[in-house]
Amino acid sequence: MRLTTDMLVTGRVTAMAFIILHTLFPLYWALVTSFRHGTTLFSTDLFTFPVFENYREVLGGPELWQETLNSILCAISVTSISLILGIPAAYALGRMAFSGRRIVLALLLLCSMLPQIAILSGLFQLISALGLYDHVGSIIFADLFFALPFTIWLLTGFFRDLPSELDDAAKLDGCGLIRRILSIHLPLVWPGIAATGLLTIMTCWNEFLFALTFTLNDTARTLPVGIGLISATGRFELPFGTIMAASLLATLPPILLVLLFQNRIASGLTAGAVK
Repeated sequence: MRLTTDMLVTGRVTAMAFIILHTLFPLYWALVTSFRHGTTLFSTDLFTFPVFENYREVLGGPELWQETLNSILCAISVTSISLILGIPAAYALGRMAFSGRRIVLALLLLCSMLPQIAILSGLFQLISALGLYDHVGSIIFADLFFALPFTIWLLTGFFRDLPSELDDAAKLDGCGLIRRILSIHLPLVWPGIAATGLLTIMTCWNEFLFALTFTLNDTARTLPVGIGLISATGRFELPFGTIMAASLLATLPPILLVLLFQNRIASGLTAGAVK
């Protein structure tokens, strides 16, 4: 029995070590590569003196700052619009009984599961007709096609899991629908709203296909597209060090958001346990 227990402990430790190594090694290699340049790029010497030329090149140009501002604008705009429109829709789907409710939920789930490439050509024609092509508004408009169904679907579960006794007690006290929503339901599902908003922000921050398809001008380009196009600047070799430096800088905002709001994310994603 002791041997079996020791084997289980060893297996768990080995599995955890493999998961940690598998997760952190790409970040480690990206960090090491970002401090190398030229002939030292593929050096096996782990103690090579770091070179900050890649970071100076990335931070010295105006493109990174403009692309970062565009990414922030897109992420905040898409998240705000999705929450403003999604909260009332999710409340209706989660707290009210009406015919066709399951069909609406199924359609929302289907919209969230569709690959982006499936609607790319239709969106291109629609955005061109609206005169949004090569503007930041085209990315916001396109991202809403996936962010809004995702927001409604996720928030519906939070509203649905609230105890019905809350409404009964509020009605006995003469509390109307609007007051119940603002004073009772929204404060209770606030962790879920925060978690949904943070997940939407990170999804929009990393979005690549729509931003690449609907923008040509540098002033409308977002950060993931800008990083992807760095490879086009090298004539004879790919600037791996510059790409890694820009990628690590672009990773910092999502990491900071997760570190700052990790408790809110955890409590929001487990809010469905409330009965």
